[in-house]
Amino acid sequence: MNEVVAIARGTPDGAAVPGRERLGVLLANLGTPAGTDYRSMRRYLSEFLSDPRVIDYSPLWWQPLLQLVILSRRPFTSGAAYRRIWNRERDESPLMTVTRDQTEKLRARLRRHDPDILVDFAMRYGEPSIPRVARRMVAEGCTRLLFVPLYPQYASPTTATACDALFRALADVRMRRQPALRTVPAWYDDPDYVAVLARSVREGLDALDFTPDLLIFSYHGMPTRFVAEGDPYEHQCRTTTRLVRQRLGLAEDRVAVAYQSRFGSEEWLQPYLDELLADLPRRGVRRVAVVSPAFVADCLETLEELAIANRELFLEAGGTHYAYLPCLNDREDHMDFLEGLVLRELAGWLRPAPAAAAAEASR
Repeated sequence: MNEVVAIARGTPDGAAVPGRERLGVLLANLGTPAGTDYRSMRRYLSEFLSDPRVIDYSPLWWQPLLQLVILSRRPFTSGAAYRRIWNRERDESPLMTVTRDQTEKLRARLRRHDPDILVDFAMRYGEPSIPRVARRMVAEGCTRLLFVPLYPQYASPTTATACDALFRALADVRMRRQPALRTVPAWYDDPDYVAVLARSVREGLDALDFTPDLLIFSYHGMPTRFVAEGDPYEHQCRTTTRLVRQRLGLAEDRVAVAYQSRFGSEEWLQPYLDELLADLPRRGVRRVAVVSPAFVADCLETLEELAIANRELFLEAGGTHYAYLPCLNDREDHMDFLEGLVLRELAGWLRPAPAAAAAEASR
């Protein structure tokens, strides 16, 4: 109880007020290390790779392997990769920067509809954590909460684990009053999302000084057995790709789907992006552009893996032109979409702003 009161008193949006009921919107993304040093990277990677939604092997043998072997080396390589794209001005990862910018823009938009609405963001791994932000929002009077995992395509290692973290926070017996809760479903085939994504891809392609032979839609990979066990991720990725391709008017042979960032030795969704890029020049495809619709914010996997490492791989394999097309980030049409998505999911909860209510009452 003291922790909740202390959190409320220290928050910029105001302390809890008895009887005050507020509407809340909580955005969630994957996470970020606090720094690029060994200890920060180890702490972040340990939390991430200990999540059974991400690595579902038996902890009896996985944890010794992770803690004694993998985390003795991986923090150094991951830290070096983060340093290549780190936002040095703010001393934070690009994912943190973009997610904060998205949140601030969405907050300003939603407060036109409800000046008292709470809009914040959290990370599944690292800080600000989902439990900490959720508890703070409840302490500030949030009695209805819309949770928005920032993943257009549903996947158990991303969407589901973010929801798990929130559900566990609300299950804490010290939380005497839980908020009413809604979670936003995946929007992989939403016509407005498809239109925004297609527009960003078209603008990116038009800005290039070459015409790609192939446009690659690269999605974060996952073990194939996850799909066999019922995860809809692969289907949703391919649906997004098909809808955007059709909207762009591209022939099927001008577009490819691939999966990046695999981990471990078991079979993951294919084709693997790195193997595809290494093979394309041999097949006469020497100019490519890559877009990554599974991410709504540029991050390590896009800015370092796609934009730098895979570019080097493709050019070394004989490619001549390579371009990475940025994520939607906080561009205005993307924020228009997110605002519309949230307003749709808030239907029945959102009270009209005082001016709108007065105008309606005077009719």
